Amino acid sequence: MRRHVLFTVASSSLSWPHRQSYVQLWYKPKSTRALAFLDKLPVNSSSLSPPVVISGDASGFPYTLQGGLRSAIRVARVVKEAVDRNESDVRWFVFGDDDTVFFVENVVRVLSKYDHDRWFYVGSNSESYEQNSMYSFEMAFGGGGFAISYSLAKILARVLDSCLRRYGFLYGSDARIYSCIAELGVTLTHEPGFHQLALAFL
Repeated sequence: MRRHVLFTVASSSLSWPHRQSYVQLWYKPKSTRALAFLDKLPVNSSSLSPPVVISGDASGFPYTLQGGLRSAIRVARVVKEAVDRNESDVRWFVFGDDDTVFFVENVVRVLSKYDHDRWFYVGSNSESYEQNSMYSFEMAFGGGGFAISYSLAKILARVLDSCLRRYGFLYGSDARIYSCIAELGVTLTHEPGFHQLALAFL
């Protein structure tokens, strides 16, 4: 089962040099399938880190939220870009930030409960009531990581770009992914093991 799970990490050329140490806590080159999506090549990337993939140009998509980060669109498109690589034998795509720490065996065990041929969006909401109230109690927060089954990911990848154009007013990438998945009629499968721990909210 482990070889059927592809982890994808969203980062940037500026943060990757000092954030890849978090990824190295769980990524093992010989036994973990993972990719790191960056805006451009970093100054340095360790051989102990996942291979770096340069994200496509997302400048043509609308982003209208004043004070927000346009990079949220690029990060959201990692879902499509990961699927479009057509990596072999993938049953699950797992997405996280560059400071998300995955316990790989736990993730694999949790996902093994579900049929990857069905549409599943697996994750958990925030530990903060305010954040859940602001965004949604049914949205998987990217900081804790979330998983999408292969069958859902293939469909989502087809419609993602057109969907993203409708949500220029949203703040983050996870809100965009949630909105586009909701348009497909899929709800979040709650797994509390995918938990976000933001110290600012403790």
